[in-house]
Amino acid sequence: MLGEAGLAAGLAVSRTPVGPALVRLQGEGWITICPKRGALVRGLGEKDARDPAGTRFVLGSAAVRRATPQCRKVLADRLAGDLDLRRSALADGDPRRFVELTLAFHRSFIEVGDHRVMLGLNDRLAGRRRFLLLGPGRSLLARCQDIITEHEVLVARLRDEDTEGFTEALRSHVGDTTGSGPRR
Repeated sequence: MLGEAGLAAGLAVSRTPVGPALVRLQGEGWITICPKRGALVRGLGEKDARDPAGTRFVLGSAAVRRATPQCRKVLADRLAGDLDLRRSALADGDPRRFVELTLAFHRSFIEVGDHRVMLGLNDRLAGRRRFLLLGPGRSLLARCQDIITEHEVLVARLRDEDTEGFTEALRSHVGDTTGSGPRR
């Protein structure tokens, strides 16, 4: 059990920001608050990995379809240039940087759709996605080159104005990168 006073002392902050932070963590599914006892950290099961992947697919595909052809082309050009950043992170053996760049890549699909609610939902899932990719038992570095290749396909579909092909490529990619998708 985590208590507000103990957390505040451990972080060297007042109790004032700790309470709202715990409420937010509960809202995001990371903890369960037990009144007058503290907060209990929740574990993540297989469903906790699958559900955000499905949500990311729905958000990404809907946002890209919603965007104008010109916006999709500009996005494809920008993302094609950004692929080298992920290759560099892989070459450096830096999984944290790789994950941050990958999260930004996927966030770009939502941004191009210009929908604030979708963007907010995506951002709420980012912490969980980060944890699932970097958490114990994940072999992210072994799969990075495949992820880059799949990202190249997504960029090519955007550039070709193939929204149906993009949707299918995203469905396959999001399922494959969860660790619980169709190929794993």
